Amino acid sequence: MRILPASIRSEERLWFLRRPFQLLVDITVLCAAFFLAYLLRFEFELEEYYFDNALNQLPFVVFVQFASLFVVGAYSIIWRYVSLEDIKAFLKAALISGVILILIRLLVSSEQFSRWQVPLSIILMDTGLAFAGLLTIRILRRFVYETSEKRTFRLSKRRLKRKTTLFVGAGRIGALAVRDIVGRADAELDVKGFIDDDRRKKGGSVSGIKVLGTTDDLARLVDELNVEQVVIAIDGAQGKDIRRVLDVCREIPVKAQIVPSLHEIIHGRVQISRIRDVQIEDLLGREAIQLDDENLHEFLSEKTIMVTGAGGSIGSELVRQVAEFNPKLLLLVERNEFVLFQIERELAKHFLETKLVPLIADIGDAPRMREIFAEYKPAVVFHAAAHKHVSLMEINPTEAIKNNILATKMLGELAGEFAVKDFVLVSTDKAVNPTSVMGASKRIAEIVLQDLNRNYQTKYVAVRFGNVLGSAGSVVPIFREQILNGEAITITDKEMTRYFMTIPEASALVLQAGALGTGGEIFILDMGKPIKILDLAEDMIRLSGLQPYEDIDIVFTGIRKGEKLFEELEITGENLLKTTHPKIFIGKIATYSGEEVANILSNFRQAVVGNDQAKIRHLFNHFLPEAQISEDKTKPLAAKAASSEKLIGTQPSTLET
Repeated sequence: MRILPASIRSEERLWFLRRPFQLLVDITVLCAAFFLAYLLRFEFELEEYYFDNALNQLPFVVFVQFASLFVVGAYSIIWRYVSLEDIKAFLKAALISGVILILIRLLVSSEQFSRWQVPLSIILMDTGLAFAGLLTIRILRRFVYETSEKRTFRLSKRRLKRKTTLFVGAGRIGALAVRDIVGRADAELDVKGFIDDDRRKKGGSVSGIKVLGTTDDLARLVDELNVEQVVIAIDGAQGKDIRRVLDVCREIPVKAQIVPSLHEIIHGRVQISRIRDVQIEDLLGREAIQLDDENLHEFLSEKTIMVTGAGGSIGSELVRQVAEFNPKLLLLVERNEFVLFQIERELAKHFLETKLVPLIADIGDAPRMREIFAEYKPAVVFHAAAHKHVSLMEINPTEAIKNNILATKMLGELAGEFAVKDFVLVSTDKAVNPTSVMGASKRIAEIVLQDLNRNYQTKYVAVRFGNVLGSAGSVVPIFREQILNGEAITITDKEMTRYFMTIPEASALVLQAGALGTGGEIFILDMGKPIKILDLAEDMIRLSGLQPYEDIDIVFTGIRKGEKLFEELEITGENLLKTTHPKIFIGKIATYSGEEVANILSNFRQAVVGNDQAKIRHLFNHFLPEAQISEDKTKPLAAKAASSEKLIGTQPSTLET
């Protein structure tokens, strides 16, 4: 049974004040049902004795029924949207009130309560009549409301030009979207019917809209009904499903749009009726991730959570998802004032009860970070702040060392000193056999983290994953800008591939990996199949309504220093351990000794002090047997034929200070 929290029960009390007419109608229905039950029981010949009994029992019975409605949250339901799911609340209320009255009848023998002991037959009849009456009143009100809306819709339809539309998908998502659209005076769509590949649905109707055929009939229906656009609303649609419908629409041709994803709807970012253009994230979408919510609640709820880089692509999504689990306090650490303001404002709007603390701070500023740890004492830290742009870090390697390695070391030490329970480092697939300064710096950060795990009670874990769609500096926003400006899309090599995830998907798995960690693990996320960058570019051009190589050209510029043709997330399959989550694995990667880590850090600190970029590149190759860092600033290093990440059982070389 769903017992509502105090805040919602308080809103229900306010509802009584706002809707006195509804309260009066409900009291009238309950009283009428009770007297009707008595009349039915005595075949409409109610003697004075039984009439007096009924009058005595009426206030108590109505009180019990109202209390039951209140407990199950029936008064938080908006009557104009009452649905089958909402009817469950009334059924629960009927069951609760009926059981209470029956127990009093059967178990209470005190004369003091005898006047409240209603005959069993009357309890049963009254319960059925009362709650059926309450539901009927609400359904009638919804009927009147929708009739009025449809009348308004028909009038406005004559005035407004609406787009004739077919919905692909007559499942739950399609039904919800159409129900929200049909009858709205401000709706821009004139829904002509559904298309669904489940042939059993053909000829049926959903929310009053007919299922007209399958995707094989789409071209014919578009022509016959003068359809202007098609809306994709397939339950659990994966990228291949959306691509298939898009290909059919291009051949017709007809404009295709899509209902927002469940993630967007659930998190309150859009309404289900807010139809939008198909985006590249939709085409690359995979099966929805199932999270262990119970484990995450235990990990995050009622705790002080810190997220560094809180205004960045991953950091901002992490704080959105952490806020869903009701943390005691959410610390947003970010050095960019504008993006911090944006994410704090967004969270304050959508998570009214979450206490937020926006903190302008550079993670490399030790006194400032110590001050934050001392004042707020976080229980969990998600460290997402980093320099991650590959080509920029090739030009600025000392900054990669300072931010990605030394600042991570300092932050991890503070976490241990202030008894943080869990510390989660957001790492990258570029740390595998690194060819770039950025990737190598994140690999060293992982090594440092494993060393910290030996020295403190804090549980330190790292999470590796590939590119996230739409993140700052990634190819998707760059391609979008080039298409918008009518420029040729630039790709380094036509064979280049990358792993991709959506930002919400990657962030959700980071949270889950953090909850699974026992300390010292390097978690590796299942990124699915790698995507060719050329295919990604061609898809984005087509989604913009243009044709590749005709409207927008694609130019190949050659691989830049630090780049790989193929990114890696693992060395070999046998070097991964399974976890309880099917998309999260643990890399079997050997740790470095404390002396080795101290030596590595000492050498890098000296190189940073002297701004010795050549030495930094040499140090990466020396300390990481798997590294492939060019020591010539102007040339990329040819891939080593047999590079291998340090696995369990191997030893790194050392370099004396």
